[in-house]
Amino acid sequence: MRLDELQPNEGARKTPKRVGRGRASGDGKTCGRGTKGQHARGSVRPGFEGGQTPLHMRTPKLRGNTKKRSRNIGLFRPDYAIVNVGALAVFEAGAEVDHEMLVLLGICRAGKSGLRVLGDGSLEVALTVRAGHFSAAAKAKIEAAGGSAVLVGADSSE
Repeated sequence: MRLDELQPNEGARKTPKRVGRGRASGDGKTCGRGTKGQHARGSVRPGFEGGQTPLHMRTPKLRGNTKKRSRNIGLFRPDYAIVNVGALAVFEAGAEVDHEMLVLLGICRAGKSGLRVLGDGSLEVALTVRAGHFSAAAKAKIEAAGGSAVLVGADSSE
């Protein structure tokens, strides 16, 4: 097969409908848009509901830079890097694990508000894990392996 032999599959390319070419064509005069009305004259912007208050204006807004009031809008919501206990098994016994070390190893991403450790997986080595939040299962598994879970950061009161 050569480049000059390539062609699209059967039915993949369709010629566009030619409208406004006279009454005999079947799509003359109003060109398939009907008679008068909003859609016959032009297009309306996306989200326009015919004069009814649109959805984005009807929904209630949560304003303010507080943790409790602004949870739904996502603007001030902290975005945590999430790591399961099973991913910490790559470290040697006695290692101190924090967010920066996990980013260097590619286990979690940088630029997050902090680190959350969740309890999926198992841990056999004793580690000192420093994070902003631990689930109850994660804390229990870390301490059962002989390690310690240390809360750090501003959200350590959670």
